[in-house]
Amino acid sequence: MKNKYYITTAIVYTSGKPHIGNVYDPVLADVLSRFKREQGYDVFFLTGTDEHGQKIELKAKDQNITPKEYVDNTSKIVKDIYDLLNIKYDRFIRTTDIDHVNSCKKIFKKLYEKGDIYKGEYEGWYCTPCESFFTDGQLVDGKCPDCGREVYKAKEEAYFFKMSKYADKLIKYYEENDFIEPISRKNEMLGNFLMPGLKDLCVSRTSFTWGINVPFDEKHVIYVWLDALMNYLTGIGYDPDGISDNFKKYWPADLHVIGKDIVRFHTIYWPIFLMALDLPMPKKIFGHPWMLNSGNKMSKSVGNVLYPDELVKVFGVDGVRFYLLFEMPYDNDGSVNLDLLCERYNTELANNLGNLVSRTQAMILKYHGGKLENKNVIDMIDEDLKKSILSNVEKTIKCIENLHIADAIDSAFNIFRRLNKYIDETEPWVLSKDLKNDDRLKTVMFNLSSGICIGGKLIYSFMPDTANKILEVFNATNLKLDDLKRFDIFKNRNIKTDKTNLFERKDINKIYEAFELN
Repeated sequence: MKNKYYITTAIVYTSGKPHIGNVYDPVLADVLSRFKREQGYDVFFLTGTDEHGQKIELKAKDQNITPKEYVDNTSKIVKDIYDLLNIKYDRFIRTTDIDHVNSCKKIFKKLYEKGDIYKGEYEGWYCTPCESFFTDGQLVDGKCPDCGREVYKAKEEAYFFKMSKYADKLIKYYEENDFIEPISRKNEMLGNFLMPGLKDLCVSRTSFTWGINVPFDEKHVIYVWLDALMNYLTGIGYDPDGISDNFKKYWPADLHVIGKDIVRFHTIYWPIFLMALDLPMPKKIFGHPWMLNSGNKMSKSVGNVLYPDELVKVFGVDGVRFYLLFEMPYDNDGSVNLDLLCERYNTELANNLGNLVSRTQAMILKYHGGKLENKNVIDMIDEDLKKSILSNVEKTIKCIENLHIADAIDSAFNIFRRLNKYIDETEPWVLSKDLKNDDRLKTVMFNLSSGICIGGKLIYSFMPDTANKILEVFNATNLKLDDLKRFDIFKNRNIKTDKTNLFERKDINKIYEAFELN
């Protein structure tokens, strides 16, 4: 039997069209799920949309449509963008899905009957965009500590979850398990929230109606965070009345991919909910940094938002995927703007990769009519090349497994950089001038194509369409991830004769025109 791997993203709140920073979650999860499939795992990849709450109700009212019509429209926009970016999920869950709604009601009832949920009254500062209450001490300069927006005083009857009941157990779990990355997120949760003492959590609302009704108290709707977090269970068939075979197969989650702004909900509330339900903990929660626009958080009001579909029109799907992955560090915020995107595209994709593939293909066609043949006329340069390539294969795989994705893609591109250097070292155009050097020239061409295919296969998880095109050029589509452990795996072959141009260089001025920035 295959080992299972269950990976999820945070579900996107359907308050509007996702910008480029919002799609890092699903792109990263897609990379990891593709990589695990390549390793032979039985993967389930869950993503989707979070569709309830006061903010949705207000937006729908402003547009004079029902909340369901509003989320139907917005969820489709999100799904279309994910599909455009070649994100291959196993389920796109919506929190309005009937199986999710029914299971959430049963979960709430189960927790209430267990004594973990009780009725009370809440008074505090409420942030509508974050769907969160805060105390006086939690506010920052009188505003929401999470998003910096205005808050207002609210008081209402509500159901509460006994967070304090499980606080000591969670602290002990933190001490005994390494399940939060980066470690800085774990330290922040311990220092800022767990050690000072957890307050019980408001888990229902009465001031709006757009949500899942509490099954035994219809005037209450289940608070968005209890509703939304449960998607990781309901998305694979959890039901308190009868757990599905799919749930038994895939739970616990191997990895939750989330943004750093929602780490508190996933590393404090979520584990405690699971403890209350007597379910195993997820194995890993990765709270990645943000993608900023020139150092600033993207905001429609500021006017610095870049949208994935618009970027794809200019840079292509794999161009956008590459940039997102290459520019987002493990622990620090990444940066995106059109100048940087254009520079990376031209340097790494058009020059280091695209030009390498087209040059190599052209030389093989010119010198040997498209036939690859290894004559084993080797030089010390060849051994250095092979050593460098295999070292970068090992480093790339290790970095992916450790969630250092920017380092992984950089290591993979080191292969293409080294192959460009190999062309300069071997000077095929000089070798071609003397027939007695033909066996050496054939060896060089064979080494070049072999290295390109190894690199091409290695970047499949990051840039699947590009990887497939590269392997098609050199007639190596049957290459497997396990094959990359050694260099000499290729047999003599004929390459594709149709000329390949993977990435056209971009003119920044034309890009400005496309985005109407001139």
